[in-house]
Amino acid sequence: MLTPKQEKFCLTYLETGNATEAYRQAYEAKNMKSETINKRAIELVKNGAIAGRLEELRTPMVEKAQVTFEDHLRHLGELKELAVAEKQFSAAIRAEELRGKAAGLYKDRTEHTIQYETHEQRIARLIGGGNG
Repeated sequence: MLTPKQEKFCLTYLETGNATEAYRQAYEAKNMKSETINKRAIELVKNGAIAGRLEELRTPMVEKAQVTFEDHLRHLGELKELAVAEKQFSAAIRAEELRGKAAGLYKDRTEHTIQYETHEQRIARLIGGGNG
């Protein structure tokens, strides 16, 4: 079981993403050097009990993010259905495209064009007498 200060450290660390700031807020650190605060913050993050608590606190956050992603896809599907019902087909197609992109079905592609020239064209270009 963690002390109240350790628990506050964990909560603040997850909120800010900054162990040093979490240490400052959880502990009396006004008269401490920055190097000392950094060192103690790192020690806390490496502490087995604290690391376990951080993982325990992160798990629901990850699960909530996954539910949010599923909700996002469902909501886009609902928007598509509304657009179809209103015969706004371009909006329906766009909603479906966004669902596909969010789900990772589409990948951005880059097209490359290679222009070839004949041996004669290259010679003419190199000596300055070619039109292309």
